[in-house]
Amino acid sequence: MIEIGNYVTRNSYSNDTIFKVINRKKDILYLKGVEYRLYADAPVTDCVLVDEKDIKDDFEPEIINYHEDRSEYFYLPGKILHLDGDESYLKRCMKYYKDNNVFAIGKKIDEKTISSEINDILMDVKPDILIITGHDAYYKKNGDKKDIKSYQNSENFFKAVKEARKYEKSHDKLIIIAGACQSDYEDLIKAGANFASSPKRINIHALDPAIIATNLALTERNKEINLIDLLSKTRNGKDGMGGLICTGTMFVGYPR
Repeated sequence: MIEIGNYVTRNSYSNDTIFKVINRKKDILYLKGVEYRLYADAPVTDCVLVDEKDIKDDFEPEIINYHEDRSEYFYLPGKILHLDGDESYLKRCMKYYKDNNVFAIGKKIDEKTISSEINDILMDVKPDILIITGHDAYYKKNGDKKDIKSYQNSENFFKAVKEARKYEKSHDKLIIIAGACQSDYEDLIKAGANFASSPKRINIHALDPAIIATNLALTERNKEINLIDLLSKTRNGKDGMGGLICTGTMFVGYPR
């Protein structure tokens, strides 16, 4: 019998994604992606149990070495503010920042309330890089993927980006990374995001926004990023994340 806390895959989706069961109502299971920022529900009859011992995330983002044999210099990476609708994904991202020696402040905030809380948090933290993420989904049955109301949380992310741009209009002074699985990429870019998901309306990995942010935090301020190379570091590359060419946010000083 499948219970809350078990791990499952769905037969109807060729068992391509592992979920954790977070709730059950009669014969319907409510699911949360292990690797991907995704919520779903499915009939019990469509789900297959997965042994927790067999769960392996085959995506291992690199730990960034930015010293380039310049040990006599010191480095001040950009400051990251990570606002996330999911606490477990946030913890995973915070570990990634720590592993890369990047200073980041993370806050768990419901997607529906980010836009109303974001200004006060920005005023307090004053970050170089802002992440607005959590969960999202494109509801194909609603029709038009150009309609932001066809998405679970894209409109909430859109409003949050617009509020953040009231705090700082310049794309160079505040880099914004917004969106989650299947988000309305075009509207998030139009709202003022430097980077957003998802150009092909696919699921993104839990770490994808953090990978973009970390690379920007560890790129020198006078150095333009290689956009294609940066996107290729994420789980599904340009299909999952897209954005604008910009420069890094790290200061380099001398002597150490």
